[in-house]
Amino acid sequence: MEKNYKLIVPDISQKIRIDKYITQFVENASRTKVQKSINLGNVIVNGNYIKSNYIVKPFDEIEIELPVPEKQDVLPEDIPLEITFEDDYLMIINKPAGMVTHPAYKNYSGTLVNAIMYYSMQKKDSLSNLNGFERAGIVHRLDKDTSGLIVIAKDEVTHRKLSDQFFKHTIVREYNALIWGKLQKKTGIIEKKLGRDKRDRKKVAVIPDDEDYGKIAITTYEVLMEYEILSLVKMVLKTGRTHQIRVHLSSIGHPVFGDETYGGREPHSVNLTSKIKSQIKNLLEIMPRQALHAKVLGFIHPITKERMYFESELPVDMKNVIEKLV
Repeated sequence: MEKNYKLIVPDISQKIRIDKYITQFVENASRTKVQKSINLGNVIVNGNYIKSNYIVKPFDEIEIELPVPEKQDVLPEDIPLEITFEDDYLMIINKPAGMVTHPAYKNYSGTLVNAIMYYSMQKKDSLSNLNGFERAGIVHRLDKDTSGLIVIAKDEVTHRKLSDQFFKHTIVREYNALIWGKLQKKTGIIEKKLGRDKRDRKKVAVIPDDEDYGKIAITTYEVLMEYEILSLVKMVLKTGRTHQIRVHLSSIGHPVFGDETYGGREPHSVNLTSKIKSQIKNLLEIMPRQALHAKVLGFIHPITKERMYFESELPVDMKNVIEKLV
């Protein structure tokens, strides 16, 4: 089975091979897969067949036909879950860092969905199938290396009503993050348009206001504690864009500590000395991920109409970093 794509190259100035260019803009397109498709004649530029070393030019029209990877079975797996709350309609789970929320390409095992499928099967319980079998029960998601609270729906009615609250931004979602440096203002609002990074489709970027794509994202923050090189901040999502907190903080020069994707593994807004450099090295070893935790989740119960509020402790790795800073 194949999937067709069409790309139009913008007015670029840099020289880039077509095989490399395509991998940046087509999801799950490895360079080897693209080169094979080019050799088979499945990539055409301006109506012509090309070679892998073709250098793309401004306004080139690229037509691509790539094989779609076969989906693997999503199987229940006996993975421990930290369940904060559960009733007949939903579950609140404290997801550990390192766990993917739902199966996707190259991640069909070890996900939260695999775990909740097993748990529900043992209880002879149900899960919402509103978003398909591979996302059973998933109403919203957390990044793989973000820890914290996530809600799971057991039936379609609960799922739809929770999704409506997310859509209307009435869900309370508070995060704690360790960030580089000290913010000038101790409270504030970050409001910037976000969209896919044209240079790297796996990343999100701040989009200039004069561009006709991207969606507005709003995050409020409050500094909870300040240390010599890092700060602990509370972030509240007013919108729910992909990587919103991580991109917003990076855009103002204070990326989330440990965030490899958005500059958080390099010092920012810090006066570096030999002692500080050594301390940073030790702290990054403790925190191999972004120091971001979904601490609070609040909503109106879709069925009982009760106001629900859940809070989780900071995970051990973030606590360990803070202990080293005090």
